[in-house]
Amino acid sequence: MPAGKVKSKRNKTIDFSLDDAPAGALESIKDEHDDLSQLDHIINQTINGDSFKIMQEMPEHFVDLALIDPPYNINKQYDGLNFKKMADGDYQEYTQKWIDLVKPRLKPNASLYVFSDWVTSIAIAPILEKNFVIKNRITWQREKGRGSLSNWKNGMEDVWFLVNDKNDYTFNVDAVKLRRRVIAPYKENGKAKDWEATARGKFRDTLPSNFWDDISIPYWSMPENTGHPTQKPEKLLAKIILASSNEGDIVFDPFAGAGSSLVTAKKLDRRYVGIEQSRLYTAWGAYRLLKAADDKSIQGYTDGVFWERNTLDAQRAVKRKENRN
Repeated sequence: MPAGKVKSKRNKTIDFSLDDAPAGALESIKDEHDDLSQLDHIINQTINGDSFKIMQEMPEHFVDLALIDPPYNINKQYDGLNFKKMADGDYQEYTQKWIDLVKPRLKPNASLYVFSDWVTSIAIAPILEKNFVIKNRITWQREKGRGSLSNWKNGMEDVWFLVNDKNDYTFNVDAVKLRRRVIAPYKENGKAKDWEATARGKFRDTLPSNFWDDISIPYWSMPENTGHPTQKPEKLLAKIILASSNEGDIVFDPFAGAGSSLVTAKKLDRRYVGIEQSRLYTAWGAYRLLKAADDKSIQGYTDGVFWERNTLDAQRAVKRKENRN
């Protein structure tokens, strides 16, 4: 934040400097000088350093679920670290490089999710297919950013769902149902069919598809928001973690950013290991992990289901009104 500018009390963005880091944030961070070869040394830890070097020091076959959010193939600055757009062939080599390091860390029945924009997806698809079994390509609506006067606004991103073994992997479909409002309620023999009437409306819990339009990008008044330029929402990550891991499983993120995947894993009673090159982003993530011990809430996820965007807030408003009456 610019010097002299006072943050609004409603602005919950985590963007402190290293000099102003809260107590406990920096102390909990490990780096390349620590012993990273033993699982008990890295479990539930966030590690600051170069992922391509640190992964070489890690044990093999410890990961149940890997969440991979590498820099997309665009020009982008991350805390003074510049990622420059490459030719497609060079970016494919970059992708194969991290795959060669991640893959030995995966258990035989592990799942892997890789994030990308549509341009990056085209380049990495054949590389992913060569190394893993592609189960699906999820598209989620990233409703943020400016429009374009000369092209369609880029409002979508992809998440590739990959597994090592096409027959042996975790997928908890009942854990990721979406609660939708029923527009045209259907009855059979006078009884509601596949929906429930409540005092606050009619709802149906539906099986998940590979198009997710219920995600809100973190913004300044949300406690999960940070100063990271490409932060993923906890709700997005919660869907993946609940579907493709079980309580106590290990979630691994070698490009952890401000720690959203690690925080979400902790809130959902999973273990985690993360690596991030920027010490500032690592500190933001470490602080969020400390806070997650007391607050396990995930925006848009409650009562064991995911709610459509803005639906849950509307339900809470009605409930507050009912309580006042």
